[in-house]
Amino acid sequence: MGLSDGSLEKISSWVGLEGTGEGFSTPLIYRFLEKYVPAILRSITNVHIRGAHKVPMEGAAIFCGNHLGNLDPFIKILASQRPIHFMAKEGHFERQPTRFVMISTGQIETFREHGGRDALARAVDVIQSGRCLGVFPEGTRSRRESPPLLQPAKTGFARLAARFPNVPVVPVTMSIGARDFMPQGSKFPKPWKRIELIVDDPITFAEWAQHPEGGGIDDNWVVGVAEQGIAQRQDAMRSLYRKFADQFIETQKMRGAP
Repeated sequence: MGLSDGSLEKISSWVGLEGTGEGFSTPLIYRFLEKYVPAILRSITNVHIRGAHKVPMEGAAIFCGNHLGNLDPFIKILASQRPIHFMAKEGHFERQPTRFVMISTGQIETFREHGGRDALARAVDVIQSGRCLGVFPEGTRSRRESPPLLQPAKTGFARLAARFPNVPVVPVTMSIGARDFMPQGSKFPKPWKRIELIVDDPITFAEWAQHPEGGGIDDNWVVGVAEQGIAQRQDAMRSLYRKFADQFIETQKMRGAP
């Protein structure tokens, strides 16, 4: 039976995420850098990208992938071929020159003591403005010293995907070399180290939710949830977020995330 537009609107409204009411635009400096820096990085690094043609080149998109090193966002921007605005921890905004870089490229400051809610509101602004949002589902860079380096996913990115069920989620997996490129504790990268990046087919939350191997829900499920109380409805949605997040991490493992 699947999900009708009306059911998708209900699911979106149940997420409970709203923007700040302020528009979002890519800073001028970032737009300038995006025209030239990627070409420079490609010429001086050993980054190999598979599936770059799968990136949606117009409209909003949510880029998600594993997080192994401090330079991961730059590498994923190479694959996106578009400016990406990442949700980043507050520590990156505390000192110069990092603070200048983060602000001038429109990155989103996340205050963890507030549960990231303010950052999620600004993330909503990014998507509503038709731009690209970058999210690390694990919530933070993996500091594990031996495999598996991939950590369990948080559900914030799943909530964003459900809030915008027709916006494509683009899986970007770093399978080889990220730790070698920028070793933990090192202040300087090793650009000659090989990195392999895999871009998979984008999928929307709407497509996942009604797929038998995904959420497995339909209009009847939405009607049943709508008849329940708020607490039960929130539980049902949290269950969906968790399933989406867990399946995303499993996909990253299958694609070679260490």
